[in-house]
Amino acid sequence: MTVIDCDSHIMEPADLWERYLESEYRDRAIRVVEEDGIEKLVIGERVVLEGVLAALGGAHLDSVDLFTPGRLRYADGCEPASHDPHARAELLDAWGVDRGVLFPTIGILPFPTDDADLANAYCRAYNTWQAEFFQTVPDRVVPIAVVNWHDVAEAARELDRCLRLGFRGLFVPPEVVDGRRPGDPHFDPIWSRLQDADLPGCLHVIVRFEGAAAAFSQWNQSGAGLAFGFGLGATGQLIPAMASLVLDRVFDRFPRLKIVSVEAGCGYAGYLMDRLDEKHHFFQAIAPLELKPSDYVRRNCYFVAEPEERTIGAMLELVGKDNILWGSDYPHIDSRLDAAELIRGSVAGLDAGSKRRVMGENGLRVFGL
Repeated sequence: MTVIDCDSHIMEPADLWERYLESEYRDRAIRVVEEDGIEKLVIGERVVLEGVLAALGGAHLDSVDLFTPGRLRYADGCEPASHDPHARAELLDAWGVDRGVLFPTIGILPFPTDDADLANAYCRAYNTWQAEFFQTVPDRVVPIAVVNWHDVAEAARELDRCLRLGFRGLFVPPEVVDGRRPGDPHFDPIWSRLQDADLPGCLHVIVRFEGAAAAFSQWNQSGAGLAFGFGLGATGQLIPAMASLVLDRVFDRFPRLKIVSVEAGCGYAGYLMDRLDEKHHFFQAIAPLELKPSDYVRRNCYFVAEPEERTIGAMLELVGKDNILWGSDYPHIDSRLDAAELIRGSVAGLDAGSKRRVMGENGLRVFGL
């Protein structure tokens, strides 16, 4: 049985951008600095996180230690498999996993800069490093590109470069960018390229240190806690983003486009389909679509299940046998080192064909492997 982990991450070397940025941007590299014994992550010459950088990874460490300021360093949160391609291949062997889809960690944090050229350079540097990682173990990992969505023309050019380098998908920020929803026609040059390449756009949760997703940020800032932020931040971002792509007619304009929902589980898919269908019934004369919202979800959308989800079987029936994948989220703090074992347990009661699809066949198809 082919096994594909459709949501894993790398932990970027702390000096990645200092080494891979073009020389004119190197003095403003993303970097880790230390002041008075406290590490700080600097992006766009602003400190975006300090004291708990190990918690960007740290699946192998105690959460209390990770979130105690100054106790651990960024490097402590980075197991060898999180940044070394050969060690990653060994981890996949130990898990019985054939390939892992790779998303960034620092590289998908919001860049707090209005300098589009600098943000573009950050993306190029990451993608160049990731291409080298991929080319070292090309049969084991699946690279996902990062582009600057604030500059669509440059984003399209960088996506073209990444596709030539063998990348198999694109990170899509699940939020409003410069006042535009993901479904805004402004972004059509990106969707067009993905459709032509038959590769997916991957809506992946973004960590925002000032709070959880916008819908829950005030709750999170009130002291609701880490379980609240990690638990609701994902669907708080993915539900509106997926709804925008459906209701803003992206899938009418690009009927073969594939969109993957990553790190929010699969269980919300049925709710989203029913909810959008119900409300579309009342407002279709004002906002017409060629199909019902649920039809687009079944045709164009894919959902990465968490290893312990209980609704996988139901979503296979409601969304489609080809639409559910799985992911470990390794090596992030809220991931499990026994994820591959857990997902095998979660699909144990499914028929043989459904097991094969969830464990790997759907991933092969979606990412064109």
